[in-house]
Amino acid sequence: MKEKVRVGIVGCGFISSIYMENCQNFEHLEVLACADLDIERAQAQAEKYNIPRVYSVEGLLLDPEIDLVINLTIPKAHAEICIKALEAGKHVYTEKPLAVTREEGRLILETARKYNLLAGSAPDTFLGAGIQTALSLIEQGEIGTPIGASAFMINRGHEHWHPDPAFYYQAGGGPMFDMGPYYLTALVSLLGPIKRIAGSARISYPERTITSEPKAGSKIPVETPTHISGVIDFESGAVGTITTSFDAFGGTSLPPIEIYGSEGTLLVPDPNTFGGPVRIRKKGETEFAEVPLSYGYSQNSRGLGVADMAQAIISGSKHRANDELAYHVLEAMHGFHDSSANENYYHMQSTCDRPAPLPMVEEISKGS
Repeated sequence: MKEKVRVGIVGCGFISSIYMENCQNFEHLEVLACADLDIERAQAQAEKYNIPRVYSVEGLLLDPEIDLVINLTIPKAHAEICIKALEAGKHVYTEKPLAVTREEGRLILETARKYNLLAGSAPDTFLGAGIQTALSLIEQGEIGTPIGASAFMINRGHEHWHPDPAFYYQAGGGPMFDMGPYYLTALVSLLGPIKRIAGSARISYPERTITSEPKAGSKIPVETPTHISGVIDFESGAVGTITTSFDAFGGTSLPPIEIYGSEGTLLVPDPNTFGGPVRIRKKGETEFAEVPLSYGYSQNSRGLGVADMAQAIISGSKHRANDELAYHVLEAMHGFHDSSANENYYHMQSTCDRPAPLPMVEEISKGS
């Protein structure tokens, strides 16, 4: 039986550091190589994290010793790199979103099936201690039958802090595609797959002015909705609402996710993090009480989905941050936009299994 899965990382930008650090903490992962269009950047990361091989992207895909490619390129390159990796005989795990278009996403799934390989995608934050604890409480019946949910990702946009924020206002950007994967993946992991969607979306400000350096004063034409509100009908019968916005210049006091059940309400932590707090208020009680986290991985554990996928490669099990889940979320994000544009419900064409809960002991870290 294979004992280690050898990893090559494509894309050595900011997000690569946490992957390179965390993946080396799992006994069944070996980070063998990295690649970037900027070879000097790849060399710098390789030196910092003791990665033995530095390649061009093409060179990394040709290395026969690499089993799994972690794709950390920009979103519009996700599909191209994923498909090339699969065609090279390698499993692939990509940063979110799985792809920009539904057509690209389906092609990744089809290519993985064609070559009998695994494909997966971030976010893997739903595998963290916070959301896994929340899932455990739901499965134990602590809030009864889930009836509904609400999710809020509301801020003022990125042009006041990001050094190059134009992408966030172009097609494939916006608050739904930027942050929606975290919230929708968390909701599906807690409540199961989505049946249909209704959405309303708008471009509140047709132009944004950058106030961050180095491009302060530059104007950004806005090409994608920046305030989206939607209703989600889950296959389970639960009904959710979600709002994602870059237009709240005064901020918000709303919680990230709440789950409403027949016997109580559950406050779920920020799905862009791995930890807590998790709070519950049962029927008849007057206050929310914090619940101790019952799982590991409460710190920034990006790469946990890769480790779970590698364990699936070794054991033949099903990985949790898989391509079917990622495609379902991708389709849902498009569904909100489509529903608003067409003024009707969007009926989901895909479905997925709700990912299995993690074991309460940290078996992934042992590679078992």
